[in-house]
Amino acid sequence: MTDLNTLTIAEARDALRRGEVTSLDLTDACLAAIEGAGALNAFVHHTPDQARDQAQAADARIAKGDAPAMCGIPLGIKDLFCTKGVPSQAASRILQGFKPEYESTVTQNLFDAGAVMLGKLNMDEFAMGSSNETSCYGNVINPWRRGNDATPLTPGGSSGGSAAAVAADLCLAATGTDTGGSIRQPAAFAGITGIKPTYGRCSRWGIVAFASSLDQAGPMTKTVRDAAIMLGAMCGHDPRDSTCADLPVPDFEAMLSGDIRGKVIGIPREYRMDGMPAEIEKLWVDGAAMLRDAGAEIRDISLPHTRYALPAYYVIAPAEASSNLARYDGVRYGHRAKLAQGDGITEMYEKTRAEGFGPEVQRRVMVGTYVLSAGFYDAYYNRARKVRTLIKRDFEEVFAAGVDAILTPATPSAAFGLGEMTDADPVQMYLNDVFTVTVNLAGLPGIALPAGLDRQGLPLGLQLIGRPWEEGDLLNTAYALERATGFVARPAKWW
Repeated sequence: MTDLNTLTIAEARDALRRGEVTSLDLTDACLAAIEGAGALNAFVHHTPDQARDQAQAADARIAKGDAPAMCGIPLGIKDLFCTKGVPSQAASRILQGFKPEYESTVTQNLFDAGAVMLGKLNMDEFAMGSSNETSCYGNVINPWRRGNDATPLTPGGSSGGSAAAVAADLCLAATGTDTGGSIRQPAAFAGITGIKPTYGRCSRWGIVAFASSLDQAGPMTKTVRDAAIMLGAMCGHDPRDSTCADLPVPDFEAMLSGDIRGKVIGIPREYRMDGMPAEIEKLWVDGAAMLRDAGAEIRDISLPHTRYALPAYYVIAPAEASSNLARYDGVRYGHRAKLAQGDGITEMYEKTRAEGFGPEVQRRVMVGTYVLSAGFYDAYYNRARKVRTLIKRDFEEVFAAGVDAILTPATPSAAFGLGEMTDADPVQMYLNDVFTVTVNLAGLPGIALPAGLDRQGLPLGLQLIGRPWEEGDLLNTAYALERATGFVARPAKWW
């Protein structure tokens, strides 16, 4: 078999079981692809020796017939996941040199299932960004281009390295995390599939925290079936994470029938925003028509508090970030600034954080500290929490009325050029999350999948939002939509 790195998880799994290929073959193919893709800047810490050791162990396990679905599958791991003995910096200078002595629960679950780690993937610093331009490692480049235009494009953020690596076939899949759309937005920009499960479905233990009530890990894959396979391996109750649900993990792949007859799909009127590009509007309308043709009922719905989601998110997320990032002080691990004679602990904190945190992280920490301060706590943070409750109630009422899933655009545009938004008002960058933040605020599962190309040949994605804990049903609806769109486009190799 040739081009083994281009296989899906399902294809590779079946080939491994038939003895047509080994995990070591798959791993070597991916490592070779990574070596030739330095221009993308997707992988930032390489672990080829560990990958080959894991691949050989997986091959032995497969030979014995003891092989879960993810056994032998080469993956990229977002730099936000702590991996034992491997640098885990969250793309920040302040964690330079940090090598955990423990494994995150999600990566441990994957390794227990026999998955192979190729290396760590680039991202926005501490997951704060929508374009992968805040990383201490430099920008990730989207493998897609606007026709013959060589302008480097964003892969989205914060899981930009994961999206670029999967789209460019550097790995068969990758882990991502989603705080306000950081799996779904880059998945849409890179023409791949990404699912954020229900808050609490995957353990957050060992994942560097951004906003603890919003963060959730999920898979970024080439297909919906792959997302179902990988999600099943990532999930599971973890007593070390008090927010992790003690619920059985279904066989998500077995639920992919593609039959959505009788399902009710909601179309929220509040997502039809002024200035929405005609291509996004048409994609949304066409997606609804495809689901209707597949047997679903399309119903107009209202989520009236959607308009307040973005400002509420950008109060709550920075507030939690300012609390979580207070632990990076130069005392215990990571970067410590050089001090002048006479400097005390206050100067050490100030200098270490000034050198270690990038501008976007500093901005959000300052915003978060401000909204939590005594004079503004009720005016901003408490008010945002009340709005969050109303947003969650909107979804609960819609689902109680019989809606099974909600269809929306994934992003307000296709991938934009690197640098095109960084000089603008930061709020313009934050608007990239306009369709995705409500899902995190309400703790719901959401999936983005590619559904078409814009006039410049760039992928556009649609988002489906599901009922809490019903990822299997959501994945099945996405599977039906995936089959209807027939999206098979791939970026032309230039790197």
